Amino acid sequence: MAKHAGVARHPWNWGLATCKEILEAGGKLPTAIDLHKKLVAEVKSQNPGYYEVSKCSPQEALRHLNKAFKRVGQVNGTGFPKFKKKNLKESFYLEGSIKVSGDWVKLPRIGWVKSHEQLPLVHPKTSL
Repeated sequence: MAKHAGVARHPWNWGLATCKEILEAGGKLPTAIDLHKKLVAEVKSQNPGYYEVSKCSPQEALRHLNKAFKRVGQVNGTGFPKFKKKNLKESFYLEGSIKVSGDWVKLPRIGWVKSHEQLPLVHPKTSL
């Protein structure tokens, strides 16, 4: 799970640095899709960790970054997005074939994980 969190943190920080450069040069803010295409073309081949985790982690990190930029100035109390640090509120996003069985959850690319509480018998659409 630490790899998933690290791979989610890296595109956020890379995307934030890229957006800052573009905005300082007077350009238009790129969309999450544009950032993801650029990430795959430039960064993914240099970082083998991207191939060991789910593709959802970097994609959703860039989508969340795009949402954070849209909230600047619109939602009271939000400022410019900040860089993420290791071991500080690490999180990642997964979707796909998630299964629940009692207090066990099967996550894609991770496997079965034991929960500390009994989970409801529902089929989750996504996991965080």
